[in-house]
Amino acid sequence: MKIQNITVLGSTGSIGMSTLDVIRRHPDRFHVFALCAHSQVDSLFAQCLEFRPEFAVVRDAQLAAQLAELCRSGGLLTEVRYGVEALIEMSAAPEVDSVMAAIVGAAGLEPTLAAARAGKKLMLANKEVLVMAGELFMHAVREHGATLLPVDSEHNAIFQSLPADFGRGLAACGVQKILLTASGGPFRNTPLADLSAVTPDAACAHPNWVMGRKISVDSATMMNKGLEVIEAHWIFAAPPEMIQVVVHPQSVIHSAVQFADGSVLAQMGNPDMRTPIAYAMAYPERIAAGVEPLDLFKIARLEFYEPDFERFRCLQLAYDVLREGGTAPAILNAANETAVAAFLAGSLPFLGIARLNEATLNALPARPEGSLEDVLAADAEARLFACQAIRENSFS
Repeated sequence: MKIQNITVLGSTGSIGMSTLDVIRRHPDRFHVFALCAHSQVDSLFAQCLEFRPEFAVVRDAQLAAQLAELCRSGGLLTEVRYGVEALIEMSAAPEVDSVMAAIVGAAGLEPTLAAARAGKKLMLANKEVLVMAGELFMHAVREHGATLLPVDSEHNAIFQSLPADFGRGLAACGVQKILLTASGGPFRNTPLADLSAVTPDAACAHPNWVMGRKISVDSATMMNKGLEVIEAHWIFAAPPEMIQVVVHPQSVIHSAVQFADGSVLAQMGNPDMRTPIAYAMAYPERIAAGVEPLDLFKIARLEFYEPDFERFRCLQLAYDVLREGGTAPAILNAANETAVAAFLAGSLPFLGIARLNEATLNALPARPEGSLEDVLAADAEARLFACQAIRENSFS
């Protein structure tokens, strides 16, 4: 068996650490070629000590100098690089077989696109890539023969539940609906009047999943699910009306597919990201992920509800921009990243996130998604507008 050389983009985040845990369990299958992180030098150095990658990448020259000194003192031969160009190089390097794309937000767009253009096996955990540039990205996957494997638990579950030849068209395979499950986050039952007082710590206290702070806030607003609707559209070529969000508080059914004959096929499991990560890494085989088997007797019941689009305004906005197309999803994503950062910093209230997102969409017209430069320009314009609105205290 050939050992897979893997580049991990976002190795110090929750997905990156779960990926390394799976690699740790299967040293005969996987080798870490490059570890890429933003600024957590100490954590990245500890990972380098354990996995001995050929390369490590950080945000800037100052952090790279710090990491390089630590690697020298630790007797490591790991070469330290920095910046976006280094991320792109590590994603497209000829030695690399697979890329785990787990950088959060728009920062992951260019290296993930580079991996697609290099024809890599691409394990996609960065949903913003498809949200911002879905048409460009899927074209690159097809044109360069990349293998795209979704890592988000929901899309991974859909991938497992669909027939192997779903690429010929969902309708041709008898698919009626994609059922995208959502926990509903920590505020599913909170009175609407109380949401104005939500704190960052409360928003980050997800009831089922252990995630980073940004994605936890997105789960609380259900923007995360909205981004996943857009992601599902591009991965599975599903029109918006075929994608139905189902609130499922237990997070045991990770998503399902409804067929014309009345069947519903679902993928179930304990809420642990190592399951979809291991599935993507070893595909088409299955390997141990370190996850406890699902005990149906302990679960006892499964609940399902329709989403409340008034409570979760961000989810409605995601459906709206998907139907509008062009750069509208990129504008929404940029506004949301800016809004969530402001909320976590204490300069925007929780309900201000959806209001700022909607105001940005209303202020900036969508344009055709003609090139990467068009996408990045829309992203920059939306961030500028959103930042200015926050400074002017428009959404307090």
